[in-house]
Amino acid sequence: MTHQITTPLTADVIRSLKAGDEVRITGTIYTARDAAHKKLYELLQKGEPLPVDLTDQIVYYTGPTPAPPGRAIGSCGPTTSYRMDRFTPALLAHGLRGMIGKGRRSKDVIDAIVRYGAVYFSAEGGCGALLANYVTKREVLAFPELGTEAIHRLEVQDFPVSVFCDCRGDLYSPYL
Repeated sequence: MTHQITTPLTADVIRSLKAGDEVRITGTIYTARDAAHKKLYELLQKGEPLPVDLTDQIVYYTGPTPAPPGRAIGSCGPTTSYRMDRFTPALLAHGLRGMIGKGRRSKDVIDAIVRYGAVYFSAEGGCGALLANYVTKREVLAFPELGTEAIHRLEVQDFPVSVFCDCRGDLYSPYL
């Protein structure tokens, strides 16, 4: 089944998604990779506010390349998600509801997805230049010193992903 969804995520939308569903996302998503996740996690551990409100939002595990002339963004393919696994349960507890990446997740992350009613989307690896076509705007929001690993706000239109792990903990992958 194919779903058209708009951010921010709602509990009803999350519950409607099943492992293996194709999804087209329109709205705002945020980027964050390893270094940004570490900084976010450290802020949470100190009880300090995050520089971006991730409540009901989607984080895309990507480090976009600079935009060529006339484009909003350069290549923005997914990175391997397990590198964020040690930080993910804390971010889900703090209100994050969706993640986009590639590859498997740990049992702790899958348990947290179920506990907090979240969803893990998979984007096609190796398609960063193609995925950039679905991004209409990009803005650096936090940690600019991290370069491409800074947190960016992306505006996307019909961004294509698949549900890898739904809120019930069911998994889908053509590689399983």
